[in-house]
Amino acid sequence: MTTSSTLGKVYLVGAGPGAADLITVRGAKLLEKAEIVFHDALVEPEMLELCPQAIKVAVGKRCGKLSSAQQFINKRLVDAASQYQTIVRLKGGDPMLFGRADEELQALHKAGIAVEIVPGITAALAGAASIGQSLTLRGVSRSVAFVTLAQATEDAQEEQDQKAQQPISNPSADTLVYYMGRKDAAKIAQQLISQNRNHTTNTPVQILEAVSTPRERQWVSTLGELAQGKAEHWFNVQSPALILVGESLRSTNIESAENLEGSSSKINNGLQHTGVLSNRRRRA
Repeated sequence: MTTSSTLGKVYLVGAGPGAADLITVRGAKLLEKAEIVFHDALVEPEMLELCPQAIKVAVGKRCGKLSSAQQFINKRLVDAASQYQTIVRLKGGDPMLFGRADEELQALHKAGIAVEIVPGITAALAGAASIGQSLTLRGVSRSVAFVTLAQATEDAQEEQDQKAQQPISNPSADTLVYYMGRKDAAKIAQQLISQNRNHTTNTPVQILEAVSTPRERQWVSTLGELAQGKAEHWFNVQSPALILVGESLRSTNIESAENLEGSSSKINNGLQHTGVLSNRRRRA
């Protein structure tokens, strides 16, 4: 513990999508020398093994569950800077995407504390790599939108009430990736179909859970089946999920199966069944 009056430095580090060996080299080196690490709830235990010397403080947020208020997290970071020289705030994915980094940055800057941001791989990009399908495709998809329906509120019930009162705002990008959209999956699909822009009942949908971890799973179907609620009982509420929508996601495996079967309708009828991926990633 530091006894000097010199304030420490806070590093906002992206942990990446989950697998410990997908953190950046810079992020891993900072974990190795950190004195204290404030980490999200979704950070894998293997990731925390990279900082055995550090005090570890869980300050994560989980949808619909009691969690650390953002204001409290901000205060903990500010207070830590007066006690330690190297403080890591370990955030899932990338700190600057749906990570409420701005609030932490403002609090630290206001207190005169030095901050450095270390980017990480966001789950959408890791998911695309895992399934071997690009989110963009020449002649098909020239734009991608990352979307979250989560509201900036500390109260889970208040968040639900706000969402119930407001329509879902869907961007017009060719490929859409929804973070934290599990509870609204059917509603998202219904509104996309009703808006009748780039999406129809036959638009491909892929849902990925726990990307890059041994628990990773994949659900492959269509927007029409998602709108009917057919993914509702597939979800594991303990795992983070991504909902990917767009023509760029039309699987080459599905196309091969269509050629073998000679009928696209037969394949579509089978899309509602859960597929569990075998994760072939190198593990740390």
